[in-house]
Amino acid sequence: MKQHDTDAMAIQDHYDPDFQVCYGCGARNDKGLHLKSYIDGDRVVAEYLPQAHEMGVPGVAYGGLIASLIDCHGIATGAAHFLAEYSGHPPRCVTASLHVEYRAPTPIDGTPMTLTARVTDSSARKAVVEVQVYAGGTLTAEGRVVAVRYRG
Repeated sequence: MKQHDTDAMAIQDHYDPDFQVCYGCGARNDKGLHLKSYIDGDRVVAEYLPQAHEMGVPGVAYGGLIASLIDCHGIATGAAHFLAEYSGHPPRCVTASLHVEYRAPTPIDGTPMTLTARVTDSSARKAVVEVQVYAGGTLTAEGRVVAVRYRG
């Protein structure tokens, strides 16, 4: 995979087509969020523009949306971490654990959310990923995802 630039493919675009059905990031899920995560140096980045129908309280993104984005971005980061062991498609990972801390309201006002992630610990089968969510430069949420390689 290339590092993040205008011609780069997202990590999710490299998944086997049978796994591109995820609600959060699956290109084949017509009703999904279609999150795209990109390798950028030692981190993985993504942007998402929340829509009015994803509101929790007036003007603020629904917390479940933020948790879903942290989950999918963390899983993509875990898959990219394991990519060196595979040829072709990145291994598909699943969520073993998800923890989210909300730090500030995430506005729905045309400001995109920026997600950044890094693997902080790993073993042969799992990766611990720390994810931050920013809106307009403000940290609005942080999460930890334990991504485990899927054996199905």
